[in-house]
Amino acid sequence: MTAPSIDNSDRSEREAYVLEQWKCLGNCEICGKCHILKGRDAETVYADYIEGRKSYIEVTIELRDKNY
Repeated sequence: MTAPSIDNSDRSEREAYVLEQWKCLGNCEICGKCHILKGRDAETVYADYIEGRKSYIEVTIELRDKNY
């Protein structure tokens, strides 16, 4: 599923998307989502996207660049 664009979605749709994409799978050895988020919750990491300030991909690229 593609992230809702800022122009065509509201805050609740963007938040729901982030929560769905980053939900815990209960298998840390295979998943790795917690490692990527470095102990932060997805709503905090993607706050700029949820609030409509940056696109999902912009936040993801920033997250990736900070993790490497």
